[in-house]
Amino acid sequence: MENSTNTGIGFFERYLTIWVIFCMAAGILIGKFLPFVPAFLGRFEYANVSVPIAVLIWVMIYPMMLKVDFRSIKYIGRNPKGLFVTWITNWLIKPFTMFGIANLFFYVVFTDIITPDLAKDYLAGAVLLGAAPCTAMVFVWSHLTGGNAAYTVVQVATNDLIILVAFTPIVAFLLGVGGVSVPWDTLILSVVLFVVIPLAGGAVTRNAVIKRRGADYFQNKFIPKFGNTTIIGLLLTLVIIFSFQGNVILENPLHILLIAIPLIIQTFLIFFIAYLASRVLKLSHDIAAPAGMIGASNFFELAVAVAISLFGASSPVALATIVGVLVEVPVMLTLVRIANKTRAWFSDGAATF
Repeated sequence: MENSTNTGIGFFERYLTIWVIFCMAAGILIGKFLPFVPAFLGRFEYANVSVPIAVLIWVMIYPMMLKVDFRSIKYIGRNPKGLFVTWITNWLIKPFTMFGIANLFFYVVFTDIITPDLAKDYLAGAVLLGAAPCTAMVFVWSHLTGGNAAYTVVQVATNDLIILVAFTPIVAFLLGVGGVSVPWDTLILSVVLFVVIPLAGGAVTRNAVIKRRGADYFQNKFIPKFGNTTIIGLLLTLVIIFSFQGNVILENPLHILLIAIPLIIQTFLIFFIAYLASRVLKLSHDIAAPAGMIGASNFFELAVAVAISLFGASSPVALATIVGVLVEVPVMLTLVRIANKTRAWFSDGAATF
């Protein structure tokens, strides 16, 4: 396990939680002692979207979209059971269990600790995370669990297409149930800005580079050029966000833990729903493990982007999505270990795809 971890996940990704904590501290200190910095950055907005943060989010998301090969969708009918597990878990179960768990904790368990207004905002952040299944880091989790690389590509590619049509109505519905009014035009604009455009840009770039230089160059030379771009963009975004959030966090440090608890419970629950469903369907481990990982992990870059667009970088909603970033890597590495130790639950045969 140690060897595979070192091989599959890079230095920045492996210690992402530490970098997030560091950026939290840096952002809070900037907001506290250099308040003119967030004030200056806050002036650059268009249609309620922070331009500096939007640029950094594109820097985060674009390199991830380069990895998605939509040509793989032509293999969708060869071995569909694992895809059905992924789709049903991600879109018919995960958003609603996230809403239920978050609602239980924020409105019932923590009712004496947080105000109803904060509960509503934290619930909104949790909903954004729950409706955005992972599209990038899952390649790492798949590798660490010995997943079928070709099958994982199809799982991710189809998931990205579903996001285009399912994310907006699911988020609007659940936020409405939670008492949060969301303008559809802003929500749709967020999806266009942070999913459609980088997804299209990644696909165009991928096809152009492969056509000109070949698939081997693209995979081994071109993609590595963006190796740390996503993480650097994420960390710079966090510094800016926490410079806006500084006073809120200093006044309510316990709230980071309160937000993390339902997110962690949800992550474990969704993983085992997909993982055990794969076992019941007698899928091989190299499909079952990535299916569990896709559902368990989140497209937190999208969740953060939409939270900022809808509610602002200084909102508690944005803070809730950032906590998702904070807990993502350590929790997912724990699930990787669980998946590897339970390999014997599944058939030995590798998936054909």
